[in-house]
Amino acid sequence: MLKKYFSNLYNRTMTESYDAAFREISAALGNGGLCLDCGASTGGSFVRLRTMLELEQSRYCGVEWSAASVQTARASGYNIIQADLNEKLPFDNGQFRCVFGLSVLEHLLNGCRFLTECHRVLEKDGTLVLLTPNISTFFTIALLLVGKMPSSGPHPDSNALLADEEVFKVSDENLTHDTESDTPVHRHIVVFSFRVLRRYLAMIGFANIKGYGFGLYPFPRFMQPVLEKIDPYHCHQMVFVAKK
Repeated sequence: MLKKYFSNLYNRTMTESYDAAFREISAALGNGGLCLDCGASTGGSFVRLRTMLELEQSRYCGVEWSAASVQTARASGYNIIQADLNEKLPFDNGQFRCVFGLSVLEHLLNGCRFLTECHRVLEKDGTLVLLTPNISTFFTIALLLVGKMPSSGPHPDSNALLADEEVFKVSDENLTHDTESDTPVHRHIVVFSFRVLRRYLAMIGFANIKGYGFGLYPFPRFMQPVLEKIDPYHCHQMVFVAKK
């Protein structure tokens, strides 16, 4: 019963946070320019932007580290290349109007380096859009108090341990754990807090930083829209928008 309650909150949280992120990306690209999709998978973000914005394929570029996903994307004609977001991005300075990473920062070993690279490849007045979980949630604090591991991570590199009841998960029950693979897709490694991520974006030169929170657990669904505005600092998911 408890898992069903939190799973319902989680589904609403992810829907709202992704909708907000895509609205910001669309706004950033409304007057032209190129975009870079970091963690592009098979190109699903382009499909959504093409519907929202009538985005031309020539304005879209993606980076993905899964060779299989890149192969699928390129077979569909999408400009997605294979590269490691933990390393220097293979693009020139100031090349993109908008750089976005949706549910990718938490999977990186070198998340801070990735953010500095995003700043480098953005053009002047370009926009960064991030969606990532927040480590400093009331939900995480409560789990730690009772000796459980936080649902948002960091996660251990054991499929068996992730399946154990000591790690409280609210994501889709059909999700296949891949933490023991060479290229895990779902494992969270470094998870930022709202305040720390906002502070670091400012430290590396971003301006006009806006942060939004989604999913203030354990409060019921009908209260979420109001509570998220009052206290974004402890919400489950964060959307940050920043200008170079």
